[in-house]
Amino acid sequence: MKIFSILARAFAAIGIVALHLSAPASPAAPGVRPGRPTVVLVHGAFAESASWNDVARDLRARSFPVVAAANPLRGVKSDADYVAAIVGSIPGPVVLVGHSYGGSVISAAAVGKPNVQALVFVAAFAPEVGESAVDLSGKFPGSTLGPTLAAPVILPNGGKDLYIQQDKFGKQFAEDVPPAVAQLMAVSQRPITEGALGEAAPAAAWKNVPSWFIYGDRDKNIPPAALAFMAERAKSMKTVVVKGASHVVMTSRPKLVTRLIVEAADAVRTAQP
Repeated sequence: MKIFSILARAFAAIGIVALHLSAPASPAAPGVRPGRPTVVLVHGAFAESASWNDVARDLRARSFPVVAAANPLRGVKSDADYVAAIVGSIPGPVVLVGHSYGGSVISAAAVGKPNVQALVFVAAFAPEVGESAVDLSGKFPGSTLGPTLAAPVILPNGGKDLYIQQDKFGKQFAEDVPPAVAQLMAVSQRPITEGALGEAAPAAAWKNVPSWFIYGDRDKNIPPAALAFMAERAKSMKTVVVKGASHVVMTSRPKLVTRLIVEAADAVRTAQP
């Protein structure tokens, strides 16, 4: 019984600590700098949440709350609804960051979410309503993704899951990442459904939410010309083109990505009345 009593007191103490950690911050006193927005990081196809690890670490070191969402990669609308639910659970302002296909997701998820103050597209799609990832990838020459895909995995519902062949992953997806890291990324890649890549975007929040763009000039998944086109169309507040960077610029050049996210967060916070 003594052991149970000790455990009960320990769990009670843990519960008290958890309450303090999870409770929303109190409103800032006059003259006190308001708290930082929560940064929600959304990965794309053939990646997963850990692809943001270095960016998340840098943001946390700067006192930003961070959520690396596990993007389902099942369909633009359903994935956006999932991310929107995460955003809706956050009481304060949010900066939404999307990589690759995750850009399509954040652009739909931000609609109707007034706490989303900024969008940051990291080598990401920013589709117009009705456009798909496939449409935008094919709009300009340069993508070499198709021949590197493995034979589709046929799902019980008849859909198809797509993977990049592991032995081609590094050169196609993460050429500027150390080979040992790229090999692990290949093993842990998350598949996307073929239907998701062809699904038309249901919304385009970049039309109303300030947006920032960063991408590498050696991206082999999304042609750099397509990325430049989308950034210009979205009237990007700032576009950073990273010389020599691959599609996973957040993994190979995390500090540059972090810097742009911080700039976006600071810009929208300064603009608040």
